[in-house]
Amino acid sequence: MKDLGQLTYFLGLEVHTTSHGLFLNQHKYIQDLIGLADLFEASSIDMLLELNVNYQKVKGDILPDPSLYRRLVGSLIYLTITHPDISSAVHTLSKFMDAPRHLHMVAVHRIIRYLIGTPHRGHFFPRGSSLELTAYSDVDWASCPDSRHSTTGWCIFFGDALISWKCKKQDYVSKSST
Repeated sequence: MKDLGQLTYFLGLEVHTTSHGLFLNQHKYIQDLIGLADLFEASSIDMLLELNVNYQKVKGDILPDPSLYRRLVGSLIYLTITHPDISSAVHTLSKFMDAPRHLHMVAVHRIIRYLIGTPHRGHFFPRGSSLELTAYSDVDWASCPDSRHSTTGWCIFFGDALISWKCKKQDYVSKSST
């Protein structure tokens, strides 16, 4: 085994260590994702998904080749490691992997446009923070338009750092992560 020094980059995660703590982000991964979606010229937006749009399995035309949609959503799922603010929107769009529609691809591009304005966000773990997990949750009974299942929202903290977050559908407004 060989000591490669202090960890700075691992599997798309950028690690920045300071005297105040540890900061994780995925700036390069986001830039690669923007390139994959061919959105380098796109402007950033402040809201993840459009309000009052119901994303359903049978609404709109099916994409002729769903492979790009699947790659983008898979990449977005991995990106939720440091961007918990997109978790709920990505979870919603991942339900359509079997037969994505044009409306779903537009929503994926919208999430990526949101990320254009937030490439340096991530998780900060302050030095000396407690190693305690704290979780909060809420639920909307029978609110999913496709299945009538309940919709759950939650946030999980590791010490003072938000590490996981999923909001309910009506909460898709822009939120900042720690």
